[in-house]
Amino acid sequence: MADLDGARWLVLDLDRPPPGGDPLLADARAIAAAEPRVLDAGWACYLAAPLRAAGGRRAGDAPLDLDQWRRRPGVRRAWIQDDDTILAGLPWRDGKAGFEAGGWRTGRDDLLLIAGPCAVESREQLDEVAAGVAAAGARWLRGGAWKARTSPYDFQGLGARALELLRDAADRHGLAVVTEAIGSDELRAVAELADVVQLGSRNAQNFPLLRKLGAVGKPVLLKRGFGCTLRELEYAAEYVLAHGNPRVLVCERGIRSFESATRFTFDINAVPLLKQRVHLPVIADPAHGTGQAALVEAVARAAIAAGADGLMLEVHPDPARALSDGRQAVPLRDFARVVESLRPVAAAVGRRL
Repeated sequence: MADLDGARWLVLDLDRPPPGGDPLLADARAIAAAEPRVLDAGWACYLAAPLRAAGGRRAGDAPLDLDQWRRRPGVRRAWIQDDDTILAGLPWRDGKAGFEAGGWRTGRDDLLLIAGPCAVESREQLDEVAAGVAAAGARWLRGGAWKARTSPYDFQGLGARALELLRDAADRHGLAVVTEAIGSDELRAVAELADVVQLGSRNAQNFPLLRKLGAVGKPVLLKRGFGCTLRELEYAAEYVLAHGNPRVLVCERGIRSFESATRFTFDINAVPLLKQRVHLPVIADPAHGTGQAALVEAVARAAIAAGADGLMLEVHPDPARALSDGRQAVPLRDFARVVESLRPVAAAVGRRL
């Protein structure tokens, strides 16, 4: 296998996989630094060929004639790009429609508001939060059923019972459910009852689980690992896309840095950078990104101004009594006011909340 670091890629958007003896494959092999890959994800089929030299040239040859590739039978589009995030990259989605996830349509001016408690604690707690966030304009209800906690003695969640409570509360208040599958064992149960499956920060590079999310049949919200680069987040999305699931959202939730004044450092740069590099909706989570409820409103405004497509906020009726991450939860009594403070910022950048 050739060293593909820094390689440019010829990408062909195909109608269907070419048969083994197709001249298209032979011609692609002739220009490739390694074996071209044909992938059929069910929703997308492409051939990606890493080129032998930078700039789309073979040693001593003229530049590639893309029109020649576009005229080949079965090829819808052909282009050259600088990296191998084929399905997540901007060129793939160029001119194509977005997707629906939990009643929200991507690619429009409406911002997605996701809100709810860090963890589902009881029916009463969840119903109170669901009613309040729905009235303030939230579309998705978040809440942890299983919690991946650093300490084994911390609250681990109500498990399958929490999924039933989430589904019931969401249905009664006109919301969609997004909740985390912390492992393969929980994935099936989450996919059965949730509208959107979340992959948490600690699983950001759990490659077997990423592959399974490709076949889950539900939209997937991928959180950036707190130790992951943006490139690694893009590759996590590519795993899900390449294994059959075109409905992926990515979430900036803060990274671990040398700064100790906040729980994590919210990477505001990530929002516009991701918008320039992938076609996927970018969600911002200022609750985890700061770890402090007093900072959530300001950072949420900054994320909208930077181009985020949605926000994920933690809300609790009584944060001081929360069983998980109470310090970063907006009190339910303040949530409507916080949302109202975000609307002028959204309007200023041509979005609606």
